[in-house]
Amino acid sequence: MKTSTASTLQDKTYDTLRHWLMLGRWLPGERLKIKHLADELAISPMPVRAALQRLAAEKALQNTPNCGVMVPRLSTDQFDDILANRILLEGEAAYLGAQRLDEDTRQQLVRLCQAMDTAIAGDDVKTYLDANELFHLQLYRASGSPLLLSLIETLWLHVGPISNQLHQDLAVWKTMNDAHHSLISALLAGDAAAVRAAIATDLHTAGSYLRTLCVNKN
Repeated sequence: MKTSTASTLQDKTYDTLRHWLMLGRWLPGERLKIKHLADELAISPMPVRAALQRLAAEKALQNTPNCGVMVPRLSTDQFDDILANRILLEGEAAYLGAQRLDEDTRQQLVRLCQAMDTAIAGDDVKTYLDANELFHLQLYRASGSPLLLSLIETLWLHVGPISNQLHQDLAVWKTMNDAHHSLISALLAGDAAAVRAAIATDLHTAGSYLRTLCVNKN
């Protein structure tokens, strides 16, 4: 029973820290302190340490000598690779999801798009990122492929930290919902191919700016 309980706590801690990474809770280069996270989660350091090492093994975090666990900085080559795969996988998930969405979920996407408009107008990055994540998750879940969604979430782990900096360029920030509006229009028109294209546009729009925040190792 104790082993099962400890395992459950470790899994829960891992899921929480993984989700925080995807949402950009921490910035590239930021050091993650075990005690601070344990205090924040009101748990002992052990499951936090295990979760961080698990994320480091997945290369979502980085073990750095004398510094502990840190959020890695992406190179431009790494970012380009991630973006290309996101367009492939998320485009396919959106294409399949667009054909299978029920009406309630379709209307939820409309409301989330409106929520992102409000967040951008109020310069509320956290609310935007939360709504954006749910918007994409709801669409991709409708694809009916848990494996496809799992692969997409793995890629999100690597870009979450820099995604939290989208608001730093006002011109980019104000356009972050444009592709979502195009997606909604395509969705309501029953045009799955246009939904896929809107996802590609969305990723390219954010990616063109986020790439400038990466490290050029060439």
